[in-house]
Amino acid sequence: MVESTTPLVLTYNEAPNIRRTLEKLTWARVILVMDSLSTDETLEIARSFPNVQVAQRPFGNHTAQWNFGLDLCRTDWVLALDADYVLPESFAKELAGLRPGEDVSAFYAKFRYCVFGRPLRGTLYPPRTVLFRKDRCRYVPDGHTQRLQVQGRTDFLRSVIDHDDRKSFSHWLWAQDRYAVLEGAKLAETPVSSLSRQDRLRHKVVFAPLLVFLYTLIGKGLILDGWPGWFYVFQRTLAEVILSLRLIEMKLEKQKTERGK
Repeated sequence: MVESTTPLVLTYNEAPNIRRTLEKLTWARVILVMDSLSTDETLEIARSFPNVQVAQRPFGNHTAQWNFGLDLCRTDWVLALDADYVLPESFAKELAGLRPGEDVSAFYAKFRYCVFGRPLRGTLYPPRTVLFRKDRCRYVPDGHTQRLQVQGRTDFLRSVIDHDDRKSFSHWLWAQDRYAVLEGAKLAETPVSSLSRQDRLRHKVVFAPLLVFLYTLIGKGLILDGWPGWFYVFQRTLAEVILSLRLIEMKLEKQKTERGK
């Protein structure tokens, strides 16, 4: 599996993160860094690792960027990583010991969320398919992000990946507003009956921010994690507030258009 797997890492101005991610991938013969024309030191750092190959392409959307990277991978298996994912020391050993059956097409991984390098006891970040057979999987759009369509059975890895983003809060805020526009469009265009329970709450605009605040602070126990816990609670609550504001904006624009008819 080690010889049959290419780590694929998407980057755009990831200088605060990329070194820690690549340092945990020394076992790979080739790491493909799929870069969206970074303007910081991302590529300088990436190219300092002898097993890194860099491909560049202007960013259109995450789905297209991931699929473009997949087409460049030359192994049967791909390990798809964001630039702020840090693998545990146990991962290389687990990968070397994997013997997936022919019916297994992908593996999910669970995540441990970190704030300024400190692990939190809970997170809203869901498990994701990170290791998969290239010929049976493809990314499709899903709101502000992308979803991997898998043909075949899935399983779970034992290793837990750290999600440890060290980029500035200003960058997070900028990105979150872009995500909210895309997510809002998805919620507005999808019939309510087809939405998940979580997205139905978001669609109602008012309830999601308060529920996220209470669930992360109390339900996930982050009140016990000090300032890093509060940082995450406020961050996730603010993300829901931004989405609610975008949804209200869409409703007001729709009302204005209807009145003008």
